[in-house]
Amino acid sequence: MKNRSERDMDLARKIARDVCAAGGRAYFVGGVVRDGLVGLETKDIDLEIYGVSPEELREILRGIGEVYEKGAAFGVLSLRGTNLDIAMPRTESVIGPGHRDFDVAVDPALSPQRASRRRDFTINAMMRDVLTGEILDFWGGRKDLEGRIVRHVADDTFPEDPLRVFRAAQFAARFRARIAPETIELCRDMEVRSLSKERVFEELSKALLKADRPSIFFESLREMEQMHEFFPEIEKMIGVPQNPQYHPEGDVFRHTMLVVDQAASLRDQAKWPLAFMLSALCHDLGKIDSTEISPDGRITSYLHPITGQALAETQLGRWTSHRKLLRYVENMVEMHMRPNQLAMCRSKKKKTRQMFDASECPEDLILLSRADASGKRDAPYDIRLEEFLRERLEDYRQVLREKMVTGEDLQRAGFSPDARFGQMLRRARELHFSGYPADQALKQIVREFPK
Repeated sequence: MKNRSERDMDLARKIARDVCAAGGRAYFVGGVVRDGLVGLETKDIDLEIYGVSPEELREILRGIGEVYEKGAAFGVLSLRGTNLDIAMPRTESVIGPGHRDFDVAVDPALSPQRASRRRDFTINAMMRDVLTGEILDFWGGRKDLEGRIVRHVADDTFPEDPLRVFRAAQFAARFRARIAPETIELCRDMEVRSLSKERVFEELSKALLKADRPSIFFESLREMEQMHEFFPEIEKMIGVPQNPQYHPEGDVFRHTMLVVDQAASLRDQAKWPLAFMLSALCHDLGKIDSTEISPDGRITSYLHPITGQALAETQLGRWTSHRKLLRYVENMVEMHMRPNQLAMCRSKKKKTRQMFDASECPEDLILLSRADASGKRDAPYDIRLEEFLRERLEDYRQVLREKMVTGEDLQRAGFSPDARFGQMLRRARELHFSGYPADQALKQIVREFPK
């Protein structure tokens, strides 16, 4: 049985044949062309239809499936149950400062070359005939793709959309590319303040989840001088010193970039990949405020897991209002040092049980500790640390399956639900992780909390 992508490709060819019969041509555009040239699969398929009227296109599509308008303002149609976006060539003129402040005019008679000129980068401006496979490349996109260069198409239209600053950085990270110097110069002068945080977060998320080296995203923004509006806390890590004995790689920003790249190699193992990657990005933000240099030159930042929580909340708030994600990241920032500390001293089971119980996601916490320890120059990770932590995580899971004192147990012992109830249950959990069987833990609570 064919998967959805294969079925969508079959539908695209069916649309192209019907369009051709009506005197038009259908082209694949955007990511499906770009990714196909480098051997990547693309879930979303964009088609651009030439030589037929909007009414003719709708009639053709109605004969294939249920048609709906996916982007009415841009004249984009789709078929229900597919990942196909079908559009007609159009011109766009800016009418305001925002990412969506454009006046769009559909023009079926527009030439492919003129239509492709409105696109952002040469690697995204290529077109492929759906029926013949012929590639139309008016702007040198194939050469730039092979050379790993992100280059804008047109000097006059590129600055009209400020989101392109972050798209440039995102594509550079995903394709391990460099941004052309002339594109860097244009991006430096672009005003990004009008962008919604959701659109910027979308580009950040793509870099964190699709790139092998997400650090290129931030290095690119740094080169463009475009970190200040949406990434000020990340930017503040630049130049914050670290003890060279433990961090020979350099300042906090450099360490964080190494950690983010290490985390990218582990994200497929994470329970929540995006939140895990954001935790890697924010884990050492606390060093901005907590780093101290003693008179003898010793550098310390003892409180950074604590001070980092508020800074992480501030930085994350510039991108998203997702409360569960914020809670996860703040918890990971607070706890990121503990796993390796406990593993290195072969801590007692009580300590590791308490650590995992306080974690939003113990499995991801172990991965973050590995990425953190690996984010150093020429510092191989001691896999025995992770082995120890995974053994202790299994111990924690086993203890959770054992009988624990409950609120009903406390009531049967003669306690009434009151202000102390929560404190008593927390104490019961602590005793449980210390190895007390439920009956002994209950007796201990009775002694500690007289009626």
